[in-house]
Amino acid sequence: MAKVKIVTDSSAQLTDEELKQYGITIVPLTVMIDDTVYVDRDTITNETFVPQMLAAHDLPKTSQPPVGKFVEAFDRLGEDGSQILCLNMLAAISGTVHAAEQAATISKSDVTVVDSQSTDRGLGFQVLEAAKLAQQGADMDTILARVNQVRNNTKLYLCVMTLDNIVKGGRLHPIAGAITNFLNIKLGLQVTDGKLKIISKGRGDKSLKKFFSGIIDEMKNTAAVKSIGVSYVTETEVLKDTVQKLKADFPDASFLERVTSPTISTHTGKGAFALIYYSDPE
Repeated sequence: MAKVKIVTDSSAQLTDEELKQYGITIVPLTVMIDDTVYVDRDTITNETFVPQMLAAHDLPKTSQPPVGKFVEAFDRLGEDGSQILCLNMLAAISGTVHAAEQAATISKSDVTVVDSQSTDRGLGFQVLEAAKLAQQGADMDTILARVNQVRNNTKLYLCVMTLDNIVKGGRLHPIAGAITNFLNIKLGLQVTDGKLKIISKGRGDKSLKKFFSGIIDEMKNTAAVKSIGVSYVTETEVLKDTVQKLKADFPDASFLERVTSPTISTHTGKGAFALIYYSDPE
């Protein structure tokens, strides 16, 4: 039986320990800050990126991995006859999955590419479950079924504190962004079915605290919350308040709180953070 090896992109929220323990391969995105190009997880880290982004003259520009980088990884990992499963961030925010798909048609290896319909720790949950099964010798069909199950039982919520980066990135008309910032409007969003949807608008931090309190109430009514991830750009009082509540209410769930990837930081801006959780009712 062919062994399955797991590949993902650097938007996945995974620790160095997890990558090593489960033999996960990362194909990195790149980010350009004021004409200098950095390779995610190589020449720049999540933590070192944020202060550089905030001090930059222009909004950093992120780029998906070149097709050739995926081909190199696929060919190397498949030299021993292994099959490759590549899980990538949702196509709605990046063309990374399409670069991986193109590379799969070029590679000499047997490659399956999947749009995770998520990113950050949401993508991380799928990658980890796939890698654990791969280590146990599971076949591709079994792993894909489990990945689908994890996806269906994962929820990702995001708050945006300022629309500056969204406006600079051309994702919102500048006048609309100026008005919403002037009104101190905070956005609550959810990634669902591979799309980013606004589900809450309110003024000030109070509206966001209410937003996340509602999510925590939802979690309390969800069977078997197994893992929780909180990923952020910069720390805020709303973030600290939310983390405190989560740790108190879900002491048995695994918990990872970390700075998010340069790609997500660039898209969402200062103060943004995400709450991602995975339930495993079985």
